[in-house]
Amino acid sequence: MIIIPAVDIKNGQCVRLAQGDFDRVTVYGDHPADMAKRWVEKGAQRIHLVDLDGSVAGLPKNAPVICEIAKSVSVPVEVGGGIRSMETINYYLQNGVSSVILGTAAIQDEEFVKTAARIHPGKIILGIDALDGRVAVRGWTQKTSRQAVELARCYENCGIQAIVYTDIQRDGMETGVNVEATAALAMAVNIPVIASGGVAALADIDRLLAVRDCSFFGVIVGRALYTGAIALEDAIAKTGKTS
Repeated sequence: MIIIPAVDIKNGQCVRLAQGDFDRVTVYGDHPADMAKRWVEKGAQRIHLVDLDGSVAGLPKNAPVICEIAKSVSVPVEVGGGIRSMETINYYLQNGVSSVILGTAAIQDEEFVKTAARIHPGKIILGIDALDGRVAVRGWTQKTSRQAVELARCYENCGIQAIVYTDIQRDGMETGVNVEATAALAMAVNIPVIASGGVAALADIDRLLAVRDCSFFGVIVGRALYTGAIALEDAIAKTGKTS
């Protein structure tokens, strides 16, 4: 399991939201690229980027900043937020991004996602954001009746690289990762799972590593890194995954 620092971008700034609420935003820097470089210098092997404006608008809004980051760091960069066309996927992959995350598109256009995975095998990540087990889309502004596990199973054996599973209720709240729900998803599908949402302390890393019936590809850590609740070097040391 690798530790994946999150760099969320809104209006060109590095921010964190609480439970995906755009009215509860904390700005952590005016230069997201510098933040990404900082995490790489501290040992990050991968960076998770989110275009928050794009996730609501349905098309990229911070693409120049994202491409700048992708080209300025020496590790793979995964990007989500507003990616709902093949044109956008191709643009990002041609400009330094290693993987793109499809969330809203995954529930609205299954054939599109499967086509993207076929054209770009191992480059497409499924983003599943859930509240009480049910999927939310469009930057978490719309809730659906679709169950997370049900959606994930639709994309087995079609070239999906991984699933980023986010517990919305815990995201940005530092209340502890939802290990049980994340493990249940990982055990239900044959796609590697990345845990996300609520990581508050090193104990959360320990809890994920202690799961016996499955293993996780990685865990995304956001606010806890920015507040200093977790030191990236300490989290990486827990996993034994050093660059």
